[in-house]
Order: sequence, then structure tokens, then C-alpha cells
Amino acid sequence: MTIYSACAGPEPTGDTPVPTEVTPAAVNQNRQIEVRRLGMVEYQPTWALQEQLLADTLALKALNRQALEAGLPPQPIPNYLLLCEHPHVYTLGKSGKPEHLLLDEAGLAAHAATFHRINRGGDITYHGPGQLVGYPILDLDNFFTDIHRYLRVLEEAVILTLADYGVRAGRIAGLTGVWIDFEEGALNPRKICALGVKCSRWVTMHGFALNVTTNLSYFGHIVPCGITDKAVTSLAQELGRAVAVAEVHDRLLPHLARLLEAEMYVNS
Repeated sequence: MTIYSACAGPEPTGDTPVPTEVTPAAVNQNRQIEVRRLGMVEYQPTWALQEQLLADTLALKALNRQALEAGLPPQPIPNYLLLCEHPHVYTLGKSGKPEHLLLDEAGLAAHAATFHRINRGGDITYHGPGQLVGYPILDLDNFFTDIHRYLRVLEEAVILTLADYGVRAGRIAGLTGVWIDFEEGALNPRKICALGVKCSRWVTMHGFALNVTTNLSYFGHIVPCGITDKAVTSLAQELGRAVAVAEVHDRLLPHLARLLEAEMYVNS
């Protein structure tokens, strides 16, 4: 079992600091996060696993409310982080436009890709081999009840991870995600990490997708996140060399643990 504690990792970058103050502790607050490395897995069963963990968490929160009303001690609410890669798949969020997928059924089959309409925010995106996908199923009552801050924490963890490789990344105002050449007036802004989440009673699902050695040609078959005037990139493209997805896992987890003031444990 590998432990990533909240005290690990460097300070945040100076571009867009993430607040470090912690909201008042919830009853029986649990800051441990179980990390599950799923490897290469199909999208549909991974989505089903997220839904099951979400449902179980919400059911336990409901039982805890009943326990508190009865004067009984509540149970700790668990937190999870699923890390994986997917075979070629396109997913469309609730606010997305179907026409942003530029392939018909025959085109999807020709590219060995599948398509799913899902219940996260955002438009269309692509997942595939060489992309680090993270699905945090967190009860934000264990951390802080602020969904915008949560998104900024996910972005900051990715920004710090990229900085470990000497890649300068940041945010573009009004656009969720992590970008290279993000500064105002930059000639070639390009997205390296997409985010899309759902939150139910402060329990999160879906998450982030960081392009590590991703085949970027698959983004040519969509309007990524509905954005028509910006490119996509990968860590490998920025570095000019391949990087193992598992190595990026290991660099990301200490940053995320520190930003959430959490303890992460990986059962291997």
C-alpha cells in the first residue's frame, strides 16, 4: 500500500493560487482517499462503477443524517479516486451539442471508437490510450463545499504535475481546464487537460483527462469542448518524448493530496 500524504509536494504555482484555508470541519470528516488504479478499461463499466460508488456514498450520507437526528454517531464517508485509461471513446456532456461529433456511426466504427451521452457538465471530449483519466468520487463535506474551488484544485494539481516536467501551464479566463500558452495574447493556446464534473449533495463524479501520449488525431473528429479556435496538445508533444502514464500518476497524487489536505492510499 502506497501512502500520499497532505504534506507532500511543493507549493502551488504563482499564476492562480489555490486557497489553502479549510472550511469548518464536518461531523466525522474523513480526509482519506482510496486510489484505485484500473488500468485500461472500457468507458461504460467505469461509468457504472462511478455511479455505484456515488449511490453508495449518498445512501451512507442519508443514514448519517438519520443517525444524527437519533443522537447516534455517524459513520465516516469514504472518498475514492479512480485512475485509468480508456479505449477510443467520445463522451458528450449534458450541455453539449451532438453536431460537435464529426463522425457518424460508420466513422466511429472505422476509428474503433464508441460514443456515450453522459451526465457531466461540459460539451464533447475524447478519451483514449495514453491519456490519464481521473474520476474523483469525493464527499466535499469532507473537504470544502465549493465546487468552483474544487475545479481549481483539480486544475492546480495538473499544473503542478506538468511543472515537474518543466512544462509551464495555466488557465484561460472563462475556460475550464489546463492550457499551454495560456497567457493573454499568446498565439497558440492549446488544451492539455479537460475537466468535466457532476456533483450531487456535494459528492463528485467524472473528473479530468490529461493528455500524456494521446493520439491527438482523434480530436480532429470533434469540436473539443465546443471550442473552435484553440488546439489540443499532449505532454509527449510538448516534451518531444514519450512519458509513461503510470509515471504521471505517481507525480500527480502528492500534489492532489496536498491541495486537498488529504491522505491518499493505493492498494496494490
